[in-house]
Amino acid sequence: MALAGVLLLAAPIAAALLLRPGTGAGAQSAPPAASAPPAGSSTTTRPAFPAPPAGAVVYSRQLGRNALALAVVPGRGSALLQASVVSGQGTGVSGLGVSFRLQGAGARATACGPGCYRATLPLRGRPSAVEVSVRGASSADWRVALPAAWPPPDGAALLRRAERVWRALDSLSFSETLGSGTGTVVSSTWQVQAPDRLAYQVKGGWAAVVVGARRWDRAPGRARWVESQQSTLTQPVPTWVAVRDAHVLGTATVRGRAAWLVSFYDPVTPAWFTVAVDRATGRTLDVHMVATAHFMHDAYRAFDSTAPITPPR
Repeated sequence: MALAGVLLLAAPIAAALLLRPGTGAGAQSAPPAASAPPAGSSTTTRPAFPAPPAGAVVYSRQLGRNALALAVVPGRGSALLQASVVSGQGTGVSGLGVSFRLQGAGARATACGPGCYRATLPLRGRPSAVEVSVRGASSADWRVALPAAWPPPDGAALLRRAERVWRALDSLSFSETLGSGTGTVVSSTWQVQAPDRLAYQVKGGWAAVVVGARRWDRAPGRARWVESQQSTLTQPVPTWVAVRDAHVLGTATVRGRAAWLVSFYDPVTPAWFTVAVDRATGRTLDVHMVATAHFMHDAYRAFDSTAPITPPR
């Protein structure tokens, strides 16, 4: 799947925008409107998708064209470990050799479904890291540092606060990098304004402005904006649709702000997230998302101080 053909599954524009082949490469046709499951949708992860087990602490990364995720389920005297490997077509990648090491003990994983690999290892006290080895068409050695507090605190309440703060904002801006695993990465800038406005500019590519039920698109290298109809959006909204197994991984300083780091799994998209939430304000400062052919990083700023979004002249 070409990067420009990837639906922005979890961005605030999820219900609105589809970047067509050629975005950022001189295409001249405008990207059409599209739709995605709204919050509260009954859409769920399909049975064949290697979702993490309940109660897991989750981590994720890109593995070539694939998505690779680790789930660690704390237990009494042991830990259940699961690696999930998802192809660019959204199916589990089978036939890989996967093994884990934890506190000096190692085990080869056994298959638990398409793209799903599990093992149970003994656990004593606080573990420092899990080492994941993947061998096959895509190979990697991945060392995942575990939180200082083990098991880590539940992060669901913190994310509920972050969602309330997000929806109460008047405006915000963010920069985004988005890759599909094909080697091309698209950079873009976005502005969002309540209750139904947004604007974006892909570096070297398409630009768009959405105001209520109207939108304007501008092709790369062109001065003229093309007006069309648009399904009305609700803005601002969080980048995720649903939250499962949220855990506080620790703290960090993000652009000078003290933040909580929280990881979780979104079973509706489906996708794995790691987010940074401002400890003082509850604002989401940073989002990393790993999904099918979708490796995204958003950095947020200009909360309630983004310039007003108006129809282009």
